[in-house]
Amino acid sequence: MSAAPHAPNHDDQALSTHRHAIDSIDAEILSLLNQRAGHARAIGEIKGGGVIYRPEREAQVLRRIKDLNQGPLPDESVAILFREIMSACLSLEKPLSIAFLGPEGTFSQAAAVKHFGHAANTVACVSIDEAFRVVEARNCDYVVAPVENSTEGAVGRTLDLLVSTPLKICGEVVLRIHHHLLRKNPDAPPPRKVYSHAQSLAQCHEWLNRFLPDVERVSVASNAEAARLASEDETVAAIAGTAAAERYGLVRLHENIEDEPNNTTRFLVLGHQDATPSGRDKTTLVCSAQNRPGAVHSLLAPLADAGVSMTKLESRPSRTGLWEYVFFMDLEGHQADQKMQEALDALRQRAAFVKVIGSYPVAVI
Repeated sequence: MSAAPHAPNHDDQALSTHRHAIDSIDAEILSLLNQRAGHARAIGEIKGGGVIYRPEREAQVLRRIKDLNQGPLPDESVAILFREIMSACLSLEKPLSIAFLGPEGTFSQAAAVKHFGHAANTVACVSIDEAFRVVEARNCDYVVAPVENSTEGAVGRTLDLLVSTPLKICGEVVLRIHHHLLRKNPDAPPPRKVYSHAQSLAQCHEWLNRFLPDVERVSVASNAEAARLASEDETVAAIAGTAAAERYGLVRLHENIEDEPNNTTRFLVLGHQDATPSGRDKTTLVCSAQNRPGAVHSLLAPLADAGVSMTKLESRPSRTGLWEYVFFMDLEGHQADQKMQEALDALRQRAAFVKVIGSYPVAVI
């Protein structure tokens, strides 16, 4: 006797109803995405070969989407989805090329993808200097470079390049940094060396002191380079992120070994264009004080007088004379704002040197 056919229960019927609804919604989403892409292509044709990436417009779109979001998807997930939609639409006009500190798998590459989406072409460079140069020569469209870490502070080389580069800051990326201890063979004896970037070694200093106190720490050009070296030598380990582990086929022996649980790195996006006001902006400049008592106070006074808030002040050797420094400032607002213009005009009268490196939207995600 054959078995009786399975009678659908209420759960099966409910699943079927939801799945049919999802199929219908997916078809509608696809149609709307292609409509959006058509409008994006039309805008590109109207521009007629002008600048296709407008960071202020993308920031406005992402902020608006987050304000409209009523869940259950969290705001960050919605923003990431729309970033990818904008990235794909932008690539219909021209795929952007983004220079970053390589090799493949670095946090700089992760920051580039986070900001420009997966439709952009990321181009690995052997140094931050080279990443700047290829964009200055217009062989790439933009560079994404680390500028500060919440644990270890400023990235000095990036700051030094900002003084002389003709490139302008047009965006920023804030990336949560997770470090993992990686090895090729998880069953190998304890490593004799651990490779990583100098800042990453510092960010994992206490963990290393506790669990690998006698292992030699070797600084290399990037975390991805450390992962590459570990992939070729079973006797060593690397500290790097998930992307590097996947890129070089390494096993994560210990995860999230950074000493500071909120370890975060801020990256700058630089290109040849100015960003127009987005409604929530930041301005970065560099200046030098005259070598006399009260000089730094004299630099800051115009900001207070104009009602401009400063969110960061960083000093670096000027390389023009012994014990002479330049000062990097992050200010709230856009250089086109009236009170910012008043502050900058007064600052130029007091400082020996002032360079506005760029005004740009505050990071949205």
